[in-house]
Amino acid sequence: MIVTGTPGGIGWAREPKLLMRPGRLTPRDQRRRQMEDNNEAREREPAVHSLDHYALTVPDLSAAEHFLGAFGLTVVRQDDTLEVLAQDGWVWARYFPGERKALAYLSFNCFAGDFEGIRRKLLAANVTFASGAAHATAEGLWFLDADGNLIQVKIGPKTSPSAKNPLKDIHGPADMRGAAFRDQVGKVRPRRLSHVLLFTPDVSRAVSFYNDTLGLRLSDRSGDGIAFLHAPHGCDHHLLAFAKSSARGWHHAAWDVASVDEVGQGAGQMAVAGYKEGWGTGRHVLGSNFFHYVRDPWGSFCEYSADIDYISAGHAWPAGDYPPEDSLYQWGPDVPPYFIHNTEAE
Repeated sequence: MIVTGTPGGIGWAREPKLLMRPGRLTPRDQRRRQMEDNNEAREREPAVHSLDHYALTVPDLSAAEHFLGAFGLTVVRQDDTLEVLAQDGWVWARYFPGERKALAYLSFNCFAGDFEGIRRKLLAANVTFASGAAHATAEGLWFLDADGNLIQVKIGPKTSPSAKNPLKDIHGPADMRGAAFRDQVGKVRPRRLSHVLLFTPDVSRAVSFYNDTLGLRLSDRSGDGIAFLHAPHGCDHHLLAFAKSSARGWHHAAWDVASVDEVGQGAGQMAVAGYKEGWGTGRHVLGSNFFHYVRDPWGSFCEYSADIDYISAGHAWPAGDYPPEDSLYQWGPDVPPYFIHNTEAE
């Protein structure tokens, strides 16, 4: 993984700036203008509305079961598959046995009226269809993205939020104790999956691919270092993100919790369970969410996330291109070197 040191700390690496003649648009301004010019047309384009679930292969299902259960998720084991549910009862993830940790596939949902339009966009992009791939089912369309990741798109319910999730009020009134005693704190249980982040050797190519085929839109980016994408039908600031690396790979899944307290309580919960490595607690700039990442047994992460920005259906979010020091966090502890390491590039 390529990283950079800046006056503001570590950030995702980006391409060096080019000196521009007066009057010429910078690459950042060119991207912004293109997004603005195409916004009205994109309103009418077919697009997915949700990330239905993700699937990983891991070398030890029992280790995955212990980690995910400690994180506060419900894990159901069926033969050689783990199904992972949050508080809402939805199966947000599946884990399969494999030689090493890797993304098995991502599954997206769309409205019935958008399915054929998405099929046409996939054909126009000349994607490789992969209905015979491992773990593929008969439902929907299966294809490979620009990095060779297996992707499913199918007609399905909207699992992304249709409004910003409320944050539990932890503001205490005068003359009353504001915090619960430690023995009164229950186990943190995430409400739902918020987003996933993948490594890619070409962030711009990944952004273009998912915009052109599935209709995802750019929320924010930091050059070619990192980019965040949302669905146009009402969605968190991002349901899919990409960070630059020398190879494709899986970085993290983020899980929504109800308060900043639950972010910190989740970190403590995982430390007691033996999972002390990670990063946090802090607050991101791009997405604005409070976070704590916990390192899993294979070098990737699950994130407790609270109060992420929300982009309403039809809203023209002012996507920006920001410097590396704003690409990771506003405040929080120093970033550990292993946080931005792609173990799948080894």
